[in-house]
Amino acid sequence: MSFSDLGLSAAVLRAVTEQGYETPTPIQAQAIPAVLRGKDLMAGAQTGTGKTAAFTLPLLDRLIEGAQGGPRRVRALILTPTRELAAQVQDSVRVYGSQLPLRSAAVFGGVGIQPQISALRRGVDILVATPGRLQDHLDRGTVDLSKVEIMVLDEADRMLDMGFLPAIERILRSVPERRQTLLFSATFAGPIRQLAGRFLREPEMIEVARANATTEAVTQAVYLVDHARKRELLSYLIGSRNWRQVLVFTRTKRGADRLAMSLAKDGLSAAAIHGDKSQGARTRALKDFKQQSVRVLVATDVAARGLDIDRLPYVVNYELPDTPEDYVHRIGRTGRAGERGEALSLVCADESEQFRAIQRLISIPLPVSTVDGFEPESSFDPNRAPGKPAAKRGAGNNKVVARRRPSQDSQHPRGERSRPQTTGKPGSPRARQRRA
Repeated sequence: MSFSDLGLSAAVLRAVTEQGYETPTPIQAQAIPAVLRGKDLMAGAQTGTGKTAAFTLPLLDRLIEGAQGGPRRVRALILTPTRELAAQVQDSVRVYGSQLPLRSAAVFGGVGIQPQISALRRGVDILVATPGRLQDHLDRGTVDLSKVEIMVLDEADRMLDMGFLPAIERILRSVPERRQTLLFSATFAGPIRQLAGRFLREPEMIEVARANATTEAVTQAVYLVDHARKRELLSYLIGSRNWRQVLVFTRTKRGADRLAMSLAKDGLSAAAIHGDKSQGARTRALKDFKQQSVRVLVATDVAARGLDIDRLPYVVNYELPDTPEDYVHRIGRTGRAGERGEALSLVCADESEQFRAIQRLISIPLPVSTVDGFEPESSFDPNRAPGKPAAKRGAGNNKVVARRRPSQDSQHPRGERSRPQTTGKPGSPRARQRRA
């Protein structure tokens, strides 16, 4: 099947061809015809499956069909959870709409509101927005949504996780009841189905992958290590294996900053990206990472949501997420568009519960091993339920033998590994204090 088989107009097809795309992805092949028919849609797909084009292409096609003269009014509204995703969707709208007489704008927080107000006053056909900033515009009376024909909720599950439900409800009350609504989500958990039941009309359901499945293009591995030595192991792996583009996940903003600074002291160029960073700082960090002038990007789940990084080779879970679904979202950053990727998790004894939850969710066993010289002080099995006896050291685990000295071209500053300070047994008050 080619894009020309999906019913798109010649102008949109030309833009697709100019980008070098010939064959639609599964989500595109199913979603585009449904949107062109005017149907409401609930679409689920793994991250990196081409969902942005799945709604952008038919949306542009439908808008050009009903184009009229007079002042421009917002006819299509796309809601996204984060600033980065809003900017990326806006870029896609510009690229695919390059042959069309349609105007678009993006509004999100972290930047001045006056340029956005000016753009809205000049008139736009397509508005990409984050819920919080759009609600601000509604409160100020600087945006009119009374003519919206198509509404897209992109990454709806993440918007709900971030607490945007009240803002979404306010926005949905500001658009006409007679509209086409497209909901895209990585999962269809209860809150998503409730939202769809309230605001979608007899939607078509599309799922191109098993819910919460991890892509086969990603090689997954788990290394057991004491919490106090995670940073040392991460630095060693990046340097000795000469990894160049590494997206590392932490649970907290403060932890992201601390880790980025520690890696920089080890001679690895690193930057942190999270919600407390200014929009300018986040944009610069992402640009430097894409251009490989920054080797390691340390991010929180919220900040990384929606990041579109072509051919990202490595994702590292420095800390396991509290929510197992976030594991799927994290490793979905790599292994995209036919490329292979590696996802590595550094797991300490305190994270056994999160590890078991991830295993239950993805329904596949993750290979567990240790790196020579970085074995945990106390043997533990992350799959073992509390109360069951621990396996003897080495039982059920493979050992990865690592060289003590990285290669000369790795830019890793360390020679022989120094002995870490004693932190006490895992679970002791002293060890917990070090982890805090």
